[in-house]
Amino acid sequence: MEAIFSKEIQAGLDAARLEHLRKASRLRLDIDGQIFPVLRMTKTGFSVSAEDAPHLRGLVDLYDGARHLFQCLIVASEEEAGEMHYEFKRATAVADGVPLDFEQDDNAPAGLITDAR
Repeated sequence: MEAIFSKEIQAGLDAARLEHLRKASRLRLDIDGQIFPVLRMTKTGFSVSAEDAPHLRGLVDLYDGARHLFQCLIVASEEEAGEMHYEFKRATAVADGVPLDFEQDDNAPAGLITDAR
C-alpha cells in the first residue's frame, strides 16, 4: 500500500528524515577545511545533504568523529530526495603507523642493552 501525500507534507517528512540522519551519523567529510556531515555510507559511496554540499569531485578525507578512516577519490552520482549521492573511484584506508619494509619477529627484543663504561 502506497500513500500519496501533499507536497507540503512530503517536504516536511523529507526534512525530518534528513535531520534524523544528520544527527545519527558521526561520519563527516573534510574538504580543504570545510566539513560536511555524511548521512549514510555504502560499500560503493556515501550521501550528503544536497543543500549542504555542492557537486563535489576529487580527493576528500572521510572521518568517524576525530578518527581518520579513508582518503577517497569521489565523483557526484545523483541527487534524490534531498540527498546528493557520491561514488568512490578509490577509497584508501588510512594506516595508524608507518609501513615497514621488513618483517618484525614476534619475539624480537624491545631494546638493546649496552655496557657504557
